[in-house]
Amino acid sequence: MKKHERVKSNILFNDIIENGIKVSNKFFTIFFKDKDEQNNLYGITAPKRVGNAVIRNKLRRQTRELVDDTKKLFKNKRNYIIIIKEVCLEAKYIDKKQALINLIGECNEK
Repeated sequence: MKKHERVKSNILFNDIIENGIKVSNKFFTIFFKDKDEQNNLYGITAPKRVGNAVIRNKLRRQTRELVDDTKKLFKNKRNYIIIIKEVCLEAKYIDKKQALINLIGECNEK
């Protein structure tokens, strides 16, 4: 995921969470909101209860890689916020990828 594809503004980040549509599963929660521009923006976060900073950064790096792998599946003209859950600590990469693909499918239906 390139830097120009990230949600950088705290105001935009909070707006997507407060006014967007929520879809979740065992590993992730995704908030998304429609917009006018063609390209998508992605924000990834892990709450402090997931672990210390090293663990949270590792999970964010893995999730960024997952988003890169599945970027073609996301619907255009939307902003996405992906929240990582604690269960991701013990999960395998393949399981997380499949869970994210399923969640993207649910987002595209809405």
